[in-house]
Amino acid sequence: MNEIWAGMQAAFRLIITLDPDLVNITLRSLQVSLSALVIACIIALPFGTWLAIRRFRFRRMTIATLNALIGLPPVVVGLIVYLLLSRSGPFGVFGLLFTPTAMIIAQVIIITPLIASVTHQAMRELWAEYHDLLISMNTTKRQRIWTLIRDGRRTLLTAALAGFGRAIGEVGAIMIVGGNIDNATRVLTTAIALETGKGDFALALGLGFVLIALALVLNFAIHALSRTEREGRW
Repeated sequence: MNEIWAGMQAAFRLIITLDPDLVNITLRSLQVSLSALVIACIIALPFGTWLAIRRFRFRRMTIATLNALIGLPPVVVGLIVYLLLSRSGPFGVFGLLFTPTAMIIAQVIIITPLIASVTHQAMRELWAEYHDLLISMNTTKRQRIWTLIRDGRRTLLTAALAGFGRAIGEVGAIMIVGGNIDNATRVLTTAIALETGKGDFALALGLGFVLIALALVLNFAIHALSRTEREGRW
């Protein structure tokens, strides 16, 4: 118990003094996760909206597959990306393995199905409300997608924040493709695992507190943006 208390005190000192290692790892985590989030949103938001308004033969199968991919094990994603980016893989010539780019690719694959699925659910309800109006105005499919995205932006932002939360808390896939290299690919989650194994509980707890703080800020942002507290609801 004394070790835990001493570790917590040391962790707070590292946070208050803005320890260079702590700041460096935190900024790299934000860089990787935010980059993955932007790319995933560019793919997932239009696709989820298109899936809500488009009718085609294998639509139900596509939706079921998309929902199933939400539970795709991150370590499997990491393994697949590793094989693709390794020297013997089809993209090995680019030398992306054990770089932040490889970590971003893995996170994009992990969070895109989540954002797309949430987007589809939200846009399906919005499309049911706007369907007759948009059809009567003889709008194109691109105009319909853009209208739904614009009017459902609060829900879509919530979906994006949920994707960011999963990305920044990911450890398995980015450990495989990033290698946890100091001053190169080490992020919050992989650093916590490493420092705990080394017995440096102060830095591990400091990193953990930063990760918890980011998670709390994320959840408060989700509640605020989705206005879940209005009319007595939470």
